[in-house]
Amino acid sequence: MGNCSVTIMEQNKIQVFKSKSTYKADKERVEVIKECPACTGPMRLSEETGQMICDYCGTKITLPGVNRPAPEPTVSPAPIAKEEVFDPFDESRLWIATGKERVYLVTKMINRHGLVAGATGTGKTVTTKVLAEALSSIGVPVFMSDIKGDVSGLCKAGEPNSKVEERVQSMGIPNFSYSAYPTRFFDIFGRNGVPVRTTISGMGPLLISRILGLNETQTGILHIVFKIADDSGMLLLDLKDLRSMVQFVGENSREFTLQYGNITTQSIGAIQRSILTLTSSGGEEFFGEPALDIRDWLACDSNGRGYINIMDCVTLFQSPLLYSTFLLWMLSELYEVLPEVGDPEKPKMVFFFDEAHLLFTDAPKALLQKIEQVVRLIRSKGVGIFFITHSPADIPDVVMSQLGNKIQHALRAYTPKEQKGVRAAAASYRPNPEFNSETVLGELSTGEALISVLDEKGAPRIVQRAFLLPPHSYMGVAEPHLIAELTRNSLLYSKYGQAIDRESAFEILQRQKQQQQSLLAQQQQLKQQATQAKAKPAPRGSSPVDKVVNSAMSQVGRDVGRSLARGLLGNIIKK
Repeated sequence: MGNCSVTIMEQNKIQVFKSKSTYKADKERVEVIKECPACTGPMRLSEETGQMICDYCGTKITLPGVNRPAPEPTVSPAPIAKEEVFDPFDESRLWIATGKERVYLVTKMINRHGLVAGATGTGKTVTTKVLAEALSSIGVPVFMSDIKGDVSGLCKAGEPNSKVEERVQSMGIPNFSYSAYPTRFFDIFGRNGVPVRTTISGMGPLLISRILGLNETQTGILHIVFKIADDSGMLLLDLKDLRSMVQFVGENSREFTLQYGNITTQSIGAIQRSILTLTSSGGEEFFGEPALDIRDWLACDSNGRGYINIMDCVTLFQSPLLYSTFLLWMLSELYEVLPEVGDPEKPKMVFFFDEAHLLFTDAPKALLQKIEQVVRLIRSKGVGIFFITHSPADIPDVVMSQLGNKIQHALRAYTPKEQKGVRAAAASYRPNPEFNSETVLGELSTGEALISVLDEKGAPRIVQRAFLLPPHSYMGVAEPHLIAELTRNSLLYSKYGQAIDRESAFEILQRQKQQQQSLLAQQQQLKQQATQAKAKPAPRGSSPVDKVVNSAMSQVGRDVGRSLARGLLGNIIKK
């Protein structure tokens, strides 16, 4: 028997090499014509143990060289992730979900941006809260736009919930506890948070044109208006400044045309109508001073946790253009203000932009190029951006290619176009041999998602099907009195709470107009007194335009300089 070498190649089959015995194989058993050394009875080869067994006395002989079949794998009811040791002090990765294994978000790869997508009611809001909590815990400030009001619950600890407890138990989350997070509230209208304002000059002509809904020709005229204001050293702080400046340029269009280009009365009138519409819809509350310094959001509390800055957008969202342009302005501000840091171990700040498709809806090609450029370059500033939307198809391909971390909740596909979108979404993931991504996208339950994240080297991992961790904070809307109390106690409220209306283009132009009217009245009086005297020509440089520009230079120019520098999206670069 020692010279016998038997190898099992497939189930129920064997292959014999250099054997002194004869083997016969069938589907039920393998027989060998060999006598038992104990009782001389026939022996057979057991497929389960790989041993020769006597049918009479039970003697067992192990054959050398026999490959025993691997036992059938057993499915453990507990997830594999429970066997891992979770280190709550490890800031290099954030545990965000659990499937067959734990899913971690590599901290230094968060500035490669991300996507949270899914149909209504699939769990996108809870997912963003889980991400915000994890980032705040490691000292990363967060910005979130709150469209429905349900993000505000981050400011208070969660309450015991049977579904949460069940998920905590199934995921094996150690030492889970409900807790609140350092939260600051902001509101353009100043009702549910610290007021947020910026100036017309600060936002720039490109974004103002988007808010006003101007066409290409009208946008060109508005650029001329801003250029004249910049060259004159006149700041446009609010909408009345812009309205006065547009009127001034229209009244003196002939004198400006040769230097700045053609200025038509029709375009001036269209711009004025758009300004009037924006004013009546509440836009004048957004523009003014003190203007928000975006660097105030880059802060942590006394415990080292990053502040979660929540912008109340319930009212703002009723004006989609104003909402989306406001988000773009914040993004451009961060890009212009923050220094280059390369690839830090953790981001300086992370932005969550809800209803991100509004950023790109009806946006002109030039603006889309600027957005793509900002998203691509702001990574080196240490800023991560997560776009939250219904379908990945809402995001242009040039922007989608910049998003490395993707959390895709269930997609509902009822039309051919939606089915095509599901196929495209599934094809963007690195395949997992255990399931078909396209099929799974329609089967995911609430709180479950397909997750594809970058590894430590920046390569996408195999897509995983997993449930997001439950949030530690309150899953609901915070009480208005709690939000008001947090707002009043915020140090930023004393800085931005009271609006300031200092002298700007409106006041300067009004004063110069009064002076001009007074001068004309004096001239008329002189003409009446000396009817026979010939009127002397006005000296060169004394035209109404020159007088306004010279006065503006003396009043405001000493503060801002003769020419204002503008950034990528047209906003003023602050020094």
